[in-house]
Amino acid sequence: MGSVELAGSGSVEKTIAALKQNGIDAFLVENAAEAKQKIIELIPQGAEVMTMTSATLDATGIAGEINESGRFESVRKKLGAMDGKTQGLEMQKLGAAPEWVVGSVHAVTEDGKVLVASATGSQLPAYAYGSQHVVWVVGTQKIVESMDDGFKRLQEYVFPLEDARARKVYGVGSNVSKILIVNKEFAPGRITIIFVKEKLGF
Repeated sequence: MGSVELAGSGSVEKTIAALKQNGIDAFLVENAAEAKQKIIELIPQGAEVMTMTSATLDATGIAGEINESGRFESVRKKLGAMDGKTQGLEMQKLGAAPEWVVGSVHAVTEDGKVLVASATGSQLPAYAYGSQHVVWVVGTQKIVESMDDGFKRLQEYVFPLEDARARKVYGVGSNVSKILIVNKEFAPGRITIIFVKEKLGF
């Protein structure tokens, strides 16, 4: 559990209950298509939305829906039209505090803690505080029993795959430079996790 095998129904139920106790909304859908539909239902049309780089969002078609459908105001599209050399600070601010942020995470413990690793930390400000609404789409293979299992999953499973992806896409390797741990969310309804009964992302 916690790397490639989908979590059993008992584990998923336990995790969802623990997340809710920790102030994080969570529910389970059957497949990627349902996850995509839930995103469309959750986010108001015309809302400002940032999609973080995520194999899960690519695999589900959620990134394309948000950034290309015209249904939402895509922060990623806006950033793509800006010049990093002359507008770097403005770009950082846009990415750090969009109204809505959609992405994924790398591990969720059965006692309701969430771990997100990052090489640069670019997605972490929005997740931790900057965005008013955070939605994470998560394959249930990312559910682990404990925090130790979560760290093990990051180092032994996620990192090698992300490192290979980064080398292919950017020509440079990745690193587990920064880790966000969400133990509790104090703003009710701010964070929502959509668990999917499919192996999505890594």
